[in-house]
Amino acid sequence: MADFKKKKLGDLLKEAGLITELQIVEALSMKKQDGKLGDLLVDQGYITEKQLLDALEIQLKLESVSLYQYPIDMSVVELISKDFARSKLLLPIKKEHNRLIVAMNDPLDFYAIEELEFSTGYAVRPVIATRDDLLQTINRLYDSKEVNIDYVEGEDAPAVRIFDQLLETGVSLRASDIHLDQTERQVSVRYRVDGLLRNERPLPKTLMNALVARIKIMAGLNVTETRLPQDGRISTTVLGKRVNLRVSTLPTVFGEKIVLRILDISNMFRKVEDIGLESDILADYRELIAQPSGLILLTGPTGSGKTSTLYGSINELNHPESNIITIEDPVEYQLEGINQVQVNTQIGLTFATGLRSVLRQDPNIIMVGEIRDKETAENSVRAALTGHLVFSTLHTNSAIEAIPRLLDMGVEPYLIVSALSGVVAQRLVKTICKDCADTRPATPVEREIFERRHQTIDTITFGKGCDVCRHTGYRGRMAIHELIVITEDIRQLMMNQASIQEIKHHIQQQGIRFLVDDGLIKVKAGKTTLEEVLRVASINE
Repeated sequence: MADFKKKKLGDLLKEAGLITELQIVEALSMKKQDGKLGDLLVDQGYITEKQLLDALEIQLKLESVSLYQYPIDMSVVELISKDFARSKLLLPIKKEHNRLIVAMNDPLDFYAIEELEFSTGYAVRPVIATRDDLLQTINRLYDSKEVNIDYVEGEDAPAVRIFDQLLETGVSLRASDIHLDQTERQVSVRYRVDGLLRNERPLPKTLMNALVARIKIMAGLNVTETRLPQDGRISTTVLGKRVNLRVSTLPTVFGEKIVLRILDISNMFRKVEDIGLESDILADYRELIAQPSGLILLTGPTGSGKTSTLYGSINELNHPESNIITIEDPVEYQLEGINQVQVNTQIGLTFATGLRSVLRQDPNIIMVGEIRDKETAENSVRAALTGHLVFSTLHTNSAIEAIPRLLDMGVEPYLIVSALSGVVAQRLVKTICKDCADTRPATPVEREIFERRHQTIDTITFGKGCDVCRHTGYRGRMAIHELIVITEDIRQLMMNQASIQEIKHHIQQQGIRFLVDDGLIKVKAGKTTLEEVLRVASINE
């Protein structure tokens, strides 16, 4: 048995001064039957996972390890099954004399320790590892054993296991997409984490046919069709989280490429305050969406989080007295109490035709996934003019460029002036890892950049790199914003056919912040880095 005194996790964390009794009570009130207190406290943001592990390490005098760099003894891994390792979140990593060194996420799980000692015959010495590190390592090690077996054509059991492992790794990495790319000899597996693709170990080519079939069956796609692209969706539970998967297949020279977009429902914005707007912009935006009618546009490139912001806005306005209808391509998240329409161009259900039908359904609020053509633009504008609150998106580089974009589509200027209420531009930047954040004095160049935007800075926050963030210095992403509320002054400028530069100069005079300004505020707050802001926004706005 482990040679340390049995203690409760809550007591340890209180002794370390990390949490209060009230926070423990609040976390326990949300505890599910098989949920762990530590996970709840981390999920609620009361502590970080590193703070949790550091407290356990100090209080229990236990070692913490990073598994992805650790020389694991495969002979001790084989002492337990993968199911046991996953269910208990533990992994034997080496043997010292008559002791088994076991990486555990919860070294206070004495029942798991006793069970392991009984089944292996070894005394157990626990060490501490993060939950994500354990899950990824368990999948990697046991998966490597599974994929080395000879696959029988048509046998899908191995494919089921591998598919589950791909999803688990994707969710634990907080990946937005999983790419399965076929080459001549193998299948490349890549995860998009914080906007960047990360390579994982390849899969054998012999597995791909069964894996593709498994994915297609779950997504409701035609298994026999390999010559044409297909799109589908899967709803499932991964690591206790409800996720929707958007499935896209594409025929290539070496076989079908598959991309799985992971839509983690637990990470979806629930309210407007979760979007990440600064307090003054949040107040203006809330006032904007509280209006009974008007057109509100979100702009930005693909993958800038526009849809998530739309969902957060819609959720804010979701009340029984409001009839909310959305037209999407595709429907990414299914929202309770909201009527969602899936675009289907094959049968003629486009954004434009769908919007015409929606207007006959007595809606209060309409969300149009994207304005792509003149007809959709005109119908959206007219809907806003006839007493509906309309949300939609455009692909433009800045908020103000939404106006000439609508004009280019052929919408009459007087209609835009009357209908448009506000425009939000949005970009995603990587956030600094909280567990390895450090500060340094700002350089003269950094100070000068801030001064050009009428801001000042003394210290710069950066991520040193740690096991939690895989030594990148970043973990997660956040949005930076630019909000333009269409005032009477701006409407007058638009009616007088003022140039975009004139309108931009006017809104600058009114103190409206551009994307780069909002980004610099978040740099100053220690949330992201200057490099990230300048990657997505121009200093010369």
